[in-house]
Amino acid sequence: MDISKTIAQLKQEPGFTEKVGMILVHNGVVRGWSRKDGAAVGEIEVRPDRVRIEQLRAEYEKKPGIHRVLIEACQGRLKPGDDLLFIIVAGDIRENVKPVLAELLDRVKSEAVSKTEFAP
Repeated sequence: MDISKTIAQLKQEPGFTEKVGMILVHNGVVRGWSRKDGAAVGEIEVRPDRVRIEQLRAEYEKKPGIHRVLIEACQGRLKPGDDLLFIIVAGDIRENVKPVLAELLDRVKSEAVSKTEFAP
């Protein structure tokens, strides 16, 4: 996902200027170390559940004050530094937007993306 291009397109949507005062972006990248034990990671294999991701996206887009939620999860073999997961949440005020991004991110990671780490 090209974040700048995607945000520029989002700003062209009808109702954007009337409904949006904040855009938050999550750009997850592959770490070079394992979260569980700190061991070096040379590559990961990612398997997103696209149906579940869409269900979550639609659910959170209905939250109060939220104008649009966009999610792109990469798939396949990725190396440290590669983009892994993009989430964009556009809404009215920070009290509505911040918790949606935080909760949605946690749910996507726990419910809709699986990965296997491989040592270098």
